[in-house]
Amino acid sequence: MQGIVAVWTDSALETNRRGMMHPIRYDLIVIGSGPAGQKGAIAASKLGKRVAIVDRNEMVGGVCIHGGTVPSKTLREAILHLTGFRHRSFYGNDYVVKDRISIRDLAARVTQVVERETGVVRDQLRRNGIDLMSGVAQFLDANTLEVQGPIDAHILQADHILIACGTRPSHPADIPFDGKKIIASDQFFQMDEIPRELIIVGGGVIGLEYASMLVAMGVEVTLIEQRNELLDFVDAEIVEALRYHMRRQGAIFRLGEKVTAIQMDERGRVVANLESGKHIHAQCLMYAVGRQANTDLLNLQASGLVPGPRGKLEVNEKFQTAVPNIYAAGDVIGFPSLASTSMEQGRLASCQIFGAPAEMSAALLPYGIYTIPEISMVGKTEKTLTDSMIPFEVGISKYEELAKAQIVGDHTGMLKILFHPDTRKVLGVHVIGESAAEIVHIGQAVLTFGGTMDYFRDTVFNYPTFAEAYKVAGLDGLNKL
Repeated sequence: MQGIVAVWTDSALETNRRGMMHPIRYDLIVIGSGPAGQKGAIAASKLGKRVAIVDRNEMVGGVCIHGGTVPSKTLREAILHLTGFRHRSFYGNDYVVKDRISIRDLAARVTQVVERETGVVRDQLRRNGIDLMSGVAQFLDANTLEVQGPIDAHILQADHILIACGTRPSHPADIPFDGKKIIASDQFFQMDEIPRELIIVGGGVIGLEYASMLVAMGVEVTLIEQRNELLDFVDAEIVEALRYHMRRQGAIFRLGEKVTAIQMDERGRVVANLESGKHIHAQCLMYAVGRQANTDLLNLQASGLVPGPRGKLEVNEKFQTAVPNIYAAGDVIGFPSLASTSMEQGRLASCQIFGAPAEMSAALLPYGIYTIPEISMVGKTEKTLTDSMIPFEVGISKYEELAKAQIVGDHTGMLKILFHPDTRKVLGVHVIGESAAEIVHIGQAVLTFGGTMDYFRDTVFNYPTFAEAYKVAGLDGLNKL
């Protein structure tokens, strides 16, 4: 009898290999260990659930630690220190701590902080009994993932899955990125040196943060933004103050301008061609327009999910996707895409999954924008109140009036409080200047508890502090009634 020869296709071999794997079962699998994934996993673990997080070994802590929030904010502090920027009001505009600042000088501080923060995340996951699976996850079905690690693969199954895989800078095919002259925002440390001139395409949060940091170093920065306004969700007076301070440092704004092509000229300089016919030349260019969700790496079609534009996922108020057992949180679901809000979204998603109490008011989310000077806000803006036909009055405190500002050398800051003239209820708080993202939380607390301007009038604040700005602004506002 003639033997039968079996012919295995690649797909059949793969199916057979998977079939021999014994699935590891969990109550919750989290894809991504950034702020949303980390806090979502910990919340579920504290509810007594068996939890696994899947992420690449070099990305533990997510983009927040390895490419976005932590590196860029550490870079900001390094620049402020090495340039002597904070002390120039005392020692003159030519004061510097170090004459020639290199990429290596800046990277050294960033590397230290990133390594420490990565260790903190690993320790938190370990202390909460969460399994950290190193590798790339792909869906096999709505409850099953294959995790391809550096050496071997695992099959994981769970009743619920939380997608918190984050985003990466958008890399359009027509932009000739080379990581040296033409870079994305997460490639700053790949440059050979700090450029003398830089074009930044994109006037969002990331573009403005890098623009303000680099002009503080003396780099000639031209920022190109297709829209006619910057940060339309931020109070217009605060944005104008930021533009004023950046212009004084030498920043050039090209608003309402669309880039049609980016190329290199014969001298090795970057040229940004604009729709208006202008040609902007510089030593380097940073492209900071939009971000792509990492969902394209997950084989989403096997789960039944269909991503939206740029891979973003739609969720309901419970952070539940169109597939009932799959939830999503963090940057992958879009605006506001802040580390702080992502943490809370991850925690709330786990609470919703396992029936724990959970509530978050989107109206009271604080925003911190780490430009130089720093911006922070919570609550309504003048525009949103005007559009809603809600009457308001404004109380203002200028940093130049505060002893603390004189002590640290910041004469440019301002805090403004929006409040209802009849009820005196606080409606919004907006700050620009040193420690803005810290002191905004005082206003957030008063907003949360429905407080009025009387609180700021009657409360004793430590002296000298930036928090004292609330007292000054409170009195200023009430004096207008």
